[in-house]
Amino acid sequence: MGTRDVLLVGLGAVGAIYSLILKRSGRATVTAVARSNFEAISDSGIHFQSRKYGDTKGWKPDRLFQSVSAAANRSYSHVVLATKAIPELSRTPDLLAPLLSSAYAGVHPQPTYVLMQNGLGVEKDLYLALKQLKPDEEPKIISTAVWIGTRLIGKNVIEHNEFDRVTMGIYRPTTTNTINTPQEEAILSEFAEMLREGGSDVTVVPEIQRLKYSKNFWNCVLGATAAIARYPLPSIFREPRLDPEGSADGEIVHHTSVNINDVFHPATSDVPSRTPLIRDHTIPFLHDALTEVHHLGTTLFPPNGSSPGLDPDIVKRTLKNTAMLHERTDSRHRPSMLVDIERNRPMELDVVIGEVVRLGREKGVPMPRIETLYALLLIIQEQLLHPGGGM
Repeated sequence: MGTRDVLLVGLGAVGAIYSLILKRSGRATVTAVARSNFEAISDSGIHFQSRKYGDTKGWKPDRLFQSVSAAANRSYSHVVLATKAIPELSRTPDLLAPLLSSAYAGVHPQPTYVLMQNGLGVEKDLYLALKQLKPDEEPKIISTAVWIGTRLIGKNVIEHNEFDRVTMGIYRPTTTNTINTPQEEAILSEFAEMLREGGSDVTVVPEIQRLKYSKNFWNCVLGATAAIARYPLPSIFREPRLDPEGSADGEIVHHTSVNINDVFHPATSDVPSRTPLIRDHTIPFLHDALTEVHHLGTTLFPPNGSSPGLDPDIVKRTLKNTAMLHERTDSRHRPSMLVDIERNRPMELDVVIGEVVRLGREKGVPMPRIETLYALLLIIQEQLLHPGGGM
């Protein structure tokens, strides 16, 4: 495989790290589109503070533009989309419109699109736009589930720990096909090898939608709860005595206004909690909300000969692993939805929770707790989209 021309749209924390990885592979000429941080990167480059890839100052992609239209002056083998998926602000076909125009498509072949975005259903609009552009061609869309420890701490300063992992597969509008064709394997292998050569951990799967759905469990329930509470998850799972500046005696205040035996939840009895009331009310709510998501998932992704379906232990494992991580004194993680609210930015609400609600109604799966989380977050989202409205 020779050098490929890759266009990456979105030089936030995730996009910047993967532009670096692609360039490190030696197999890609990287053109990047930076929007809000274009001037900072154009002037001074990117400063990477990475425990995995080292401390690098002044790094720049091969070409840098402020818009997709400015970058649409050549053919690309791959277009990587690393922006947040917020359809209330911009839908993918609108963002990539210059590449989806008949003028561009008449001169340049359509690339393989790689979506590095959270949430469910983020591929649908692009798939339909590509089918409308070239009805006789099957769109080439790689969908991904990305696990990475990175954040933007300045317009052009990226902090990254030692971890980045991506699971990828071909997007199909149906979840019933769970086997890759030889052509699909070739499409996936080409891009996976570029990322591996650049140092990233990559897994190729035949049914990416099931994996994305499993990853969405956490954001849909735990991330949403932190956003509504306006507090990170140690406020649920960490005992006060374990706080970095906890009280000297470390005593937990026991409330006696509720009969614990009336609300005791056996499935969550061993999950650590901050207070007895949180143990008896909040954590069972989280468990039951996760269970609703699991019930929908078993309908969407039933086990068959080529697919194991959803992990039957995913609810218990998600809750216990999250509790173990966030009961620790050194837990500093803040869910992305919470960070967005703190910074007055719209959340990825529609693709993380809204799509789950729509799928639940479509499949006839009751999801009262998920719908409650969604209903409350819609109020916050409206204020983030239109500050000052309704005041």
